[in-house]
Amino acid sequence: MKIQDITSFLESFAPPSLQESYDNAGLLTGEAQWECTGAITCLDATEPVVLEAIEKKCNLIIAHHPIIFSGLKKVNSSTYIGRSVITAIKNDIAIYSIHTNLDHVIDGVNGRMADRLGLINRRVLMPKGNILKKLVTYVPHSHAAQVRDAVLAAGAGEIGQYSECSFNSKGDGTFKANDGAKPFVGQVGLRHTEQETKIETIFPAWREGEIRRALINAHPYEEVVYDIYPLENSEEQVGSGLLGELSVALDETAFLHLLKEQFELEVIRHTPFMGRTVKKIALCGGAGSFLIGAAIASGADFYVTGDVKYHEFFDANAKIVIADIGHYESEQFTQHLLVDILTEKFPNFAVQKTQVKTNPVNYFG
Repeated sequence: MKIQDITSFLESFAPPSLQESYDNAGLLTGEAQWECTGAITCLDATEPVVLEAIEKKCNLIIAHHPIIFSGLKKVNSSTYIGRSVITAIKNDIAIYSIHTNLDHVIDGVNGRMADRLGLINRRVLMPKGNILKKLVTYVPHSHAAQVRDAVLAAGAGEIGQYSECSFNSKGDGTFKANDGAKPFVGQVGLRHTEQETKIETIFPAWREGEIRRALINAHPYEEVVYDIYPLENSEEQVGSGLLGELSVALDETAFLHLLKEQFELEVIRHTPFMGRTVKKIALCGGAGSFLIGAAIASGADFYVTGDVKYHEFFDANAKIVIADIGHYESEQFTQHLLVDILTEKFPNFAVQKTQVKTNPVNYFG
């Protein structure tokens, strides 16, 4: 199996187009066409992880955080980034990052956090906008089902928990085939009126190529007429953070004990208790202080995240309890998530999580 086979599957799970503009997810070192000898998953592709991959004869490292993030002006051994990149290149190790795109899918980083807490009734905390498009096309009645089935099979028509969604209306289309044309219906040189079905459906922007191909391949006309519009609607299954509920309400101290146990924590920084039972939980893996307002607006009792600064704790404003469990700690089970989805897809493929603890933060006391 080639490295490209693995990364293509990962990109079908968390499309690169979902990453933030500042991000650098994707193949950072190595070649997509290399035969893959095995893969290691990690949060950070530091030099010890690269050395582990060499020892275990794995030539692919799948990391959550991009080791090359804001660009490199120098590649030498004076920084941990340079050492990692040099060691990877010298030993033909491919490093692939799946970062904010994995944060933005509901079954990604935040979904695995929710799994640890047993959250139910999940939804995205801040859905992402401007990633949906609408397809409108016109088809002879006789081929409407064929074309509709093709574009829906390619990934169009999904709205929340519903699939195969479309709207169909009937009308008359006119055209005149000019010299050189080979019309499916009508005659060259004569205006023709055809009873047609207008098919409308929506799709996520990253599937546009597949849907165009499916439409053109299934459509009987020589020249396929279609429109694609950008939509301002949010995609409810894609975005930042996650909101869910505990199956059984807990008091605030009991919830902190649950957090500590499930995330194997040494310490939790949190704002004052509200003196109420805990049922609705908002969370975001990594640095999530930008979602404090959204967590409050959602009516959540607790907001679980990492990297909250001193003054940002005041933003709780006696409306929510903020629990900062640490950046690494909140995302640590992403390694397990990547192993699980790859093993399910490629059951005979050698993939394992790193044995290196890459957390740069230690606790004393």
